[in-house]
Amino acid sequence: MLKPFMAKKVMISGCFDLLHSGHVQFFKEASAYGDLYVSIGSDKNISQLKDRRPTNTEGERLFMVKAIRYVKDAFISQEMGVLDLKKSIRKIKPNYFIVNTDGDSPKKKKFVEKLGIKYVVLSRTPAEGLTPRSTTGLKKIIKIPYRIDLAGGWLDQPNVSKNYPGSVITFPIFGVPLKFKDKSLNIERTITFNLRSGMATSTRQKALDLWGNHIDKGDPLKLAKILFAHENPPGTVEVAGSQDSIGIVIPGITNSLYNGKYWPEKIETINTPSTIKFLSDHIFLLPLTPRGQNFRVLEKTRVTKSGTKKLSEASQKVWEAIKNKDINLLAEGVTASFRAQVAMFPLMTNKEIEQFIKDKIKESKGNILGYKLSGAGGGGYLICITKEPLPESIRVKIMREIIRD
Repeated sequence: MLKPFMAKKVMISGCFDLLHSGHVQFFKEASAYGDLYVSIGSDKNISQLKDRRPTNTEGERLFMVKAIRYVKDAFISQEMGVLDLKKSIRKIKPNYFIVNTDGDSPKKKKFVEKLGIKYVVLSRTPAEGLTPRSTTGLKKIIKIPYRIDLAGGWLDQPNVSKNYPGSVITFPIFGVPLKFKDKSLNIERTITFNLRSGMATSTRQKALDLWGNHIDKGDPLKLAKILFAHENPPGTVEVAGSQDSIGIVIPGITNSLYNGKYWPEKIETINTPSTIKFLSDHIFLLPLTPRGQNFRVLEKTRVTKSGTKKLSEASQKVWEAIKNKDINLLAEGVTASFRAQVAMFPLMTNKEIEQFIKDKIKESKGNILGYKLSGAGGGGYLICITKEPLPESIRVKIMREIIRD
């Protein structure tokens, strides 16, 4: 007797809040691989990961996803964290685990492939004749940027810069998926960066609390001071560095010189189109994962005068590279700055992240010239200095002026 044909099983996971045609197209493409099972993030987990409640409750999202004809079955995940699918994936035992380019992550891939499951990444393509859609695009557009700390991070803390003065180089950014533009709206779709990933998301949230979806009118330097004060009211024990407020509010590329105080004694800015284009053409981000809620990077710290001096000198090298548009010097300085940070704050990285960096450099075949982590402790994004655009990465769009409307 012939055994009955067993259909392949496919599993995907996500929030699926504000369900739109892009989600349905993703379900359709994924279902071509077999019977589709959908793991939906719980309200509790979304609130923890994104620092907000979902627009639609988990019951509503489950009802809508189950109603889509491409879905074999759907369920609310009872687990927490970025990998909130460990138990369910072992229970369903899919042949394929499928993500789109926004949901791709090395940790997810490693976990899935270790179970012998094929990991598939689909590009975000709209159904024929339809406009590209995303959950972010359907929400009211927030025009407060994130911040990249390109070099010198930690020098905005007095206990570091008191040993040797030095600069932190920052700039405000929006993340844009590579080769994606919503022509119908004439805007580029922006990416919402993960919390606890070194993109100043906590400071950005304070800016949202203070001003709403737009940075207030006024002098950017004064606004940066207001934001810094708002984030660090009297009595604050662990003071958030002012480079976050400066990096979010002040347009262009800033070089903030710290000398043993929380606020820099000097701020220099470059905002010329050619320099902005130079950085935008050579900086790309690869997503890792947010660092853990209980992670403490300040454990095992060993701040020294010689270490602080190396960090300061590396930051100065980056600033010279930016002024001269020298990509090789830029890559050298960014990497040196990161390594100087790790020497004083060794928990900023770990074996898994170091292996990830080595693998990506090898895969790039000479395209990645320099690198640093945006976050600390094995989380955040790998900021890469590259010759050419990096596949499956996030392009950096630097804010040249405060967006008022």
